Amino acid sequence: MDKTLRDVKVGETAKIKKIKVKGPLRRRLMDMGITKGEDIFVRKVAPLGDPIEINLRGYELTLRKEDAENIIVE
Repeated sequence: MDKTLRDVKVGETAKIKKIKVKGPLRRRLMDMGITKGEDIFVRKVAPLGDPIEINLRGYELTLRKEDAENIIVE
């Protein structure tokens, strides 16, 4: 089973392997800088697990849990 961004713990870094959705959501994620081969550092997770705050490409980004589930990492 593939590991998703949602499975990455706070303080860990992961490399993006692929985005498993198609269409407008894929385009939106890619426009935010989430592309194959990019390193993502998980900074914080909200107390109830949603949203997730990450660092990539030198900036901070907040993602919903359901969006993070669509990003396969290694």
